[in-house]
Amino acid sequence: MSDFDYDLFVIGGGSGGVRAARIAAGHGARVGVAEEYRYGGTCVIRGCVPKKLFVYASKFAEEFEDAAGFGWDVGESRFDWEKLVDAKDREITRLEAIYRRNLERAGVEMFDSRAVVEGPNTVRLMTDGREISAKTILIAVGATPNVDANLPGGEHVITSNEAFHLSDFPKRIVVAGGGYIAVEFAGIFSGLGAETTLLYRGEEILRGFDDDLRKALHEEMEKKGISVVCEDVFTSIEKAGDGLVGKTRQGRELHADKIMFAIGRRPNTAGLGLEAAGVKLDVNGAVVVDAQSRTNVPSIYAVGDVTDRVNLTPVAIREGHSFADTVFGGKPWTADHDLIPTAVFSQPEIGTVGLTQAEALIRHGAVDVYRAQFRPMKHTLSGRDEKMLMKVLVEPETDKVVGVHILGPDAGELSQVLGIALKMGARKADFDATMAVHPTAAEELVTMREPSERLRA
Repeated sequence: MSDFDYDLFVIGGGSGGVRAARIAAGHGARVGVAEEYRYGGTCVIRGCVPKKLFVYASKFAEEFEDAAGFGWDVGESRFDWEKLVDAKDREITRLEAIYRRNLERAGVEMFDSRAVVEGPNTVRLMTDGREISAKTILIAVGATPNVDANLPGGEHVITSNEAFHLSDFPKRIVVAGGGYIAVEFAGIFSGLGAETTLLYRGEEILRGFDDDLRKALHEEMEKKGISVVCEDVFTSIEKAGDGLVGKTRQGRELHADKIMFAIGRRPNTAGLGLEAAGVKLDVNGAVVVDAQSRTNVPSIYAVGDVTDRVNLTPVAIREGHSFADTVFGGKPWTADHDLIPTAVFSQPEIGTVGLTQAEALIRHGAVDVYRAQFRPMKHTLSGRDEKMLMKVLVEPETDKVVGVHILGPDAGELSQVLGIALKMGARKADFDATMAVHPTAAEELVTMREPSERLRA
């Protein structure tokens, strides 16, 4: 008989924590999990899933316009924000129920409570003060949106958390930030009919992505009526008679019904008791772990965004699965953080895998760039001025494809398949030897024969 209440206690019922709990239970471990909000975590409850539902909703205005070029007379249309929010809420409730059901079936005991770490093997449930002992503790509490606590008037802003639950749709909105969350929400609000401004401190949006994609998306967003302002930040936000007014460093006064901050996320470790338990955190509050997700305290592990390694839901799931197999299943393996396919549900959409052009040149000293930019076939009849970009990066000495970057319809779907090819070590010759599927946009990936550029460091 074990001296502990549980073999594993998980703090956090998001994607990584739930996967770890279910797999560990499947290996015979006695598992408990505590979640203070709703099971499913940021991605399911107030992140990827509701966001993509909103993206779908925001595209219909353009679809109605484009239909005319194909002979359709759609007639008058009207958008109802309240109906969209209600439909989204019903779907999220359904998904959370599935998460709970899957944990129950696995034999995991759930606690609807905030939990804090009291020691290397002790957790306290804050709803009733109960102390629980566990041989192993897993921290999987994710991250939370950043806000500028020192900004005068910062209390008036919303984040992605609140954006999903607004009682009224804003006619004017300013989104502060230039990462994937910011550009996605700018597209959502603009597509649904709001006058939208994106304000970003950097010289170009989507830092860390390939420069050609960044520039192309910027241009396409502006074509859609979004005002993209770079190299500027808010210095204050004030309430005005008709909403809010944000003043910027460059002297702008931006009037809006809502101002949304999407300026990054921070690990959700505040008040979790980790410092008292001796767990090492980095300067940003992230839990420091090794490749096996172990902290410096032998009984405490961490997975997902709280570790600030690669902050994506599928990565958290892989880390949680790896942890459970390694610690409880006798099948050690580590989550591979290399060549992770990524989608940005901007408008147009981005799909990317592998190195950017700048990274490829630094790492390999040489790169051949195959680039194609064209109007998607659909828009030859719709008349919409929208371009698609495809880019393949090749290391010339080995002919290995080291990066693929796409801007355009279904780019995220393409990136998943391309991720398999690059993970297998595909060469440009393999792309060239693959028969094209016609007529598709994706056929450009296998028909680009001559490099657009041959770059050498």
